[in-house]
Amino acid sequence: MTQVNHETVDVLMVGAGIMSATLAVLLKELDPGLTLEIAELRSSGAIESSNPWNNAGTGHAGLCELNYTPQAADGSVDIKKAVQINTQFEVSKQFWAYLCGKSEFGSPTHFINSVPHLSFVRGEKDIGFLKARHAKLSQHHAFENMEYSEDQAAMAEWMPLMMQGRNPDEKVAATRALNGTDVNFGALTNQLLKYLDAQGNSSVSYNQKVVGLSRNAQGWRVDIKNSKTGERREVQAKFVFLGAGGGALPLLQMSGIPESKGFGGFPVSGQWLRCDNPEVVKLHQAKVYSQAEVGAPPMSVPHLDTRVVDGKTSLLFGPYAGFSTKFLKYGSFLDLPLSVRPSNIGPMLAVARDNMDLTRYLIKEVLQSQEQRLEALRKFYPEVKAEDWSLEVAGQRVQIIKKDAKKGGILQFGTELVAAEDGTIAALLGASPGASVTVSIMLNLIERCFAEQAASEAWASKLKEIFPARESVLEEDAALYREVAGQSAKALQLA
Repeated sequence: MTQVNHETVDVLMVGAGIMSATLAVLLKELDPGLTLEIAELRSSGAIESSNPWNNAGTGHAGLCELNYTPQAADGSVDIKKAVQINTQFEVSKQFWAYLCGKSEFGSPTHFINSVPHLSFVRGEKDIGFLKARHAKLSQHHAFENMEYSEDQAAMAEWMPLMMQGRNPDEKVAATRALNGTDVNFGALTNQLLKYLDAQGNSSVSYNQKVVGLSRNAQGWRVDIKNSKTGERREVQAKFVFLGAGGGALPLLQMSGIPESKGFGGFPVSGQWLRCDNPEVVKLHQAKVYSQAEVGAPPMSVPHLDTRVVDGKTSLLFGPYAGFSTKFLKYGSFLDLPLSVRPSNIGPMLAVARDNMDLTRYLIKEVLQSQEQRLEALRKFYPEVKAEDWSLEVAGQRVQIIKKDAKKGGILQFGTELVAAEDGTIAALLGASPGASVTVSIMLNLIERCFAEQAASEAWASKLKEIFPARESVLEEDAALYREVAGQSAKALQLA
């Protein structure tokens, strides 16, 4: 009979990605005495969505992503989401700046670099939208330095690779924000995990599969199996966080909490074209976003990105969306069918009924040839050479399906924190812009699930030390925004 080890911790986190690593370090800064474990299914951290080649890694700040500023029928542009994401990213930068002030954390240059963020459009209609977007955004202090141009000569200076060989009569326009960044969330996650490991009373364990999750008087009993040795153990935890990317949904369902009912997952896979040719790479030092095709999900907005991974600069173009029934890149094709429950089959069928355009789009993407992928890139980079680009498989994204009173079910893009009423367990579902706004999401979790501690003088003063200004203040106070953003940029060696 297999011997079962019994362990007790204050906090157990499932998944060693950016979400769990951020929450773990935050909690240890607030209460160094907490006992804490991160249990990871794979053999190291940041293997799935946090891996730099599995996501765009932009450092989403609302500077260039056109889907964050929808245009109404009357031509007006709503900038609320762009402002929200921008200020949330500034909160993330405050946390990283605080940690980089500690000698044992390591250098910020390992995970964040300055890269301008540009938006690029073609044709009169989209130029009209971009012009209206710039006019509205530049009125807000978070975007006051954004530049706009319809001049191809100016754009040739901003993004030379994209303008070489372009028809001089083509109607194009672009905006540029010089304060954009490229973030390697894999490197950041591993720096967080290394820092955590040195704190005491905390550990990160690998090859750990959660096979049971049940509530008891002390919190949660979590049954864990070592996927290599078969050894079983039970961990008793007062609080459990499910931060396992696409794998969080099945774990949330395993918990049986009422709040989990009705949630389903819609997995979307992806691919990128990648270029490592230094002669091509040196001509494009920017992240350039454009408009998504009709019917495409928001995460499929095409962009040509400068990426800095382990000190080497590459270009990524995409993403090319696809469909797989896996919830994780290294998951099982049974993930989707096994997630169907009586409580979520209605919402899932309603979403299938109402999203036929998306389904057709994904099928079309899956069936694309390499030449068709290059043709999409050619709209960005007219002189593209096939031999410079290789196909890279991205990570899985599981979009949220949830109940809706009118439609039966809706497909929701973005992220959602699902927590039990008693605050003893929480899960993060969804995808983009998750990584960039992780810190805000985890602060929200702390305020919901550790409400009493968060209100205490000790935690409140520590939070104020780490975060000079939170999102709502940054949105309204221009002078404070400039001051805090400047301090973060200096600490992160961006200025």
